[in-house]
Amino acid sequence: MGSTETAAKDTGQDLAGLEAGLDALDAVRVSRTPVREVLVHKVLPPVVAVVLVLAVWQILIWAQVTDDYKLPSPSQVWDEVTDAWAQGTLLGYIWTSVSRGLLGFLLALAIGTPLGLLVSRVRPVRAAIGPVLSGLQSLPSVAWVPPAVIWLGLDDRMMYAVILLGAVPSIANGLVAGVDQIPPLHLRAGRTLGATGLRGTWHIVLPAALPGYLAGLKQGWAFSWRSLMAAEIIASSPDLGVGLGQLLEQGRETSSMSMVFLAIILILTVGIAIDLLIFSPLERWVLRGRGLLVRN
Repeated sequence: MGSTETAAKDTGQDLAGLEAGLDALDAVRVSRTPVREVLVHKVLPPVVAVVLVLAVWQILIWAQVTDDYKLPSPSQVWDEVTDAWAQGTLLGYIWTSVSRGLLGFLLALAIGTPLGLLVSRVRPVRAAIGPVLSGLQSLPSVAWVPPAVIWLGLDDRMMYAVILLGAVPSIANGLVAGVDQIPPLHLRAGRTLGATGLRGTWHIVLPAALPGYLAGLKQGWAFSWRSLMAAEIIASSPDLGVGLGQLLEQGRETSSMSMVFLAIILILTVGIAIDLLIFSPLERWVLRGRGLLVRN
């Protein structure tokens, strides 16, 4: 009898130790990352990459691989930056495009999210609209610019229409893909606990579909930004102001490659900045909430 009690006691201690070990493994250790580590692992690599690109660029200029009017030097592009800054137009170029892009993306988010939920949860709607959304997503957004100009004229409504047509299908399809990846057990457990209808959508479906939804949001922003640039390049009017797309087109019309390179660099910089400031933190938050990203 004593040996049985001792064995049971030892088994209980082993289970308690195992549970404590699992808890220790699951615990996320949060500590402040040293500044030196941030500089070495986060700041230094992109700085080195930019320096290498500039060095190769300058070497090509020295080697005279092509005519000067075809490939401007980094100093010529920098002169374009300083001139635009001195004239007070540089921030205006950026703000004109960024404000349109962000507002158009928010409108696409407000339309694409309920549309994606409707397509993912209602089979007849999915059968009718699903293939259309996939087709619209593969259609180049530049194709919408001519009809949008004819229908809406040369104003901001045309710009937002092109952005919506480019971004809404990506956001909706991303949410549909996220919902499709939810384990059925989660949905049944939610219904058992009373999470049905809008409550189930808010507390069960959307949180479980976040990874796919976030991927759709990133792709939707990329499509909206590309759509906006295409619309600004093709459609120009004094009423529209001068955004980055119009700046690129102005450089082409005046055969100023330094202006063309300036516009390309600004377009690329805005895209990288939006990803680093908005989507990367959201992605880390989602991954950390699922235990897939541990901050040491």
